[in-house]
Amino acid sequence: MSDYNGFLKLSRPNLNKLAKALSNGRLSPPFAISAILNYVPANLSQEVASELNYLAIKGVDCEYIAYTLRLLAEEKTNSQQIRDRINLVWTGPEVAGSQSRDTSVVARELFSGASKSVLISSFAIDKGEKARKLFQVLAEKMDTNPALHVQMFLNIQRPHTSLVADSILVKEFADNFRQYIWMGKRLPLVYYDTRSLAIDTKQKSCLHAKCIIVDEEQVLITSANFTEAAHERNIEAGVLLNDTAIAQALRSQFDSLVFQKILRPVWT
Repeated sequence: MSDYNGFLKLSRPNLNKLAKALSNGRLSPPFAISAILNYVPANLSQEVASELNYLAIKGVDCEYIAYTLRLLAEEKTNSQQIRDRINLVWTGPEVAGSQSRDTSVVARELFSGASKSVLISSFAIDKGEKARKLFQVLAEKMDTNPALHVQMFLNIQRPHTSLVADSILVKEFADNFRQYIWMGKRLPLVYYDTRSLAIDTKQKSCLHAKCIIVDEEQVLITSANFTEAAHERNIEAGVLLNDTAIAQALRSQFDSLVFQKILRPVWT
């Protein structure tokens, strides 16, 4: 009994060529390998001929076989389009044969291509020159494009055993952000998780999500924080998705937390 493996191994152009030949009568049963060679690779010709002959013996019409082959070709096209929307993003030693892209390169490309909105979420963030290098492209983009809306969701940590008021810790974070992290004239909207400052360890949590959303069209979901080490040296893995539905859904998650005041602005 045929399992159609030969058909599944054919490329989209080969499937369409074979379907056309079956439809216009250039190929008809019994199917000879010499005739099949005009439409499929030599290494698959015997397998494809056997499958076509099996279907013919079972009484399957050539036009129906052609229709099935066209469906397979269309499915291959759709599958390729899905694969094209997903890219592996990687920080760390290069792996032979890997088709991954560098985290730092992807982040810069996302910022450079942004026209309407950028959302960044990170648990840890660098300061000083390392931070300026990471955000330079985005800061310059904001200064030259007044319509670009940028939000950052960052974790504010309470020092161990500290009983300092939340408002003081938030102000210190805001001052450090302006002085040591952001180099642009326009500041992004920065949010934090109020629960990260809880004194009671049973109530405490952190903002640990790491992602970038651009123009509600592209999403980078990654293990990498916004630090030079995570973008250049650590072993980090992520995926870049060109998918509007996922981008909008993820952004909606953050918007909902802001609406519920679980995530609050560092400044207004």
